[in-house]
Amino acid sequence: MLPIYKEITNKLEIRHKKCTHISPHLHNAIECVYVSEGTLAIGIGTELYQMKEGDFAIIFPDLVHHYQAFETGRAMYLFADTSLSGPFYETLQKFCPECPIISKKMVDEDIVYALNSLLRQRRGKTDSILQQAFIQIILARSIPFFSLIEKSIIGSNDIVYQTISYISSHFKEKITLTKMARDLGFSPYSISRVFSGTFHKNFNQYVNEIRLDYACVLLIHTMQSITDIYGNAGFESQRTFNRVFFERYHMSPRDYRNQHKKLGIDKEME
Repeated sequence: MLPIYKEITNKLEIRHKKCTHISPHLHNAIECVYVSEGTLAIGIGTELYQMKEGDFAIIFPDLVHHYQAFETGRAMYLFADTSLSGPFYETLQKFCPECPIISKKMVDEDIVYALNSLLRQRRGKTDSILQQAFIQIILARSIPFFSLIEKSIIGSNDIVYQTISYISSHFKEKITLTKMARDLGFSPYSISRVFSGTFHKNFNQYVNEIRLDYACVLLIHTMQSITDIYGNAGFESQRTFNRVFFERYHMSPRDYRNQHKKLGIDKEME
């Protein structure tokens, strides 16, 4: 049975709720969990990691994972779009923690402060600049504690893991479904079924979305030209890049960059 692909439609979602069993799934967001009461177990690959009250964990994007709750408990669940990760983007795409949990005594107080601030903000007016700042604080205070390994090591015998890992490593290059199937040792039909059955989109759509996420990071956080950005993100032509970009954001890449630049200037003037 293939895991469910969860598409996170909002740039940031955070909930404080009861811990429950959640079946295997994956998504392209950063997922953080902070156990406030009781216990919770996270399964990644073939490993099951136990969490206690006060423990914190990060599940990097595109990793199949699940939860098991063996007793009553509550936790904060945070989902953040990778575009909020700034300089941590490439680390999140290529690597993952060997163990995703930071024990209570090692959890930096800035992480807890950021989570509580985002939870309070959810109930009031949304501030995208603050959201981005808090996400990067969480990443800055947690990633140094992890021993990072390449995602390809996790679940290396699973076709879903191998597919995602391959695309994460090669999306900047010219890749085709046929070449990927050959490199991974699967039939093109089997790979196609992963995209239709798990992601509910075809190969080209999925790869273009990964490229688009990376392009958005470059637009916001670098001074690279539009031409350099679409090439560095793996798009073969600016026409394709502009089309895919407009389909998602209903504006041009240049307007998107200017909009985020203006948001930053307005925030500085407040």
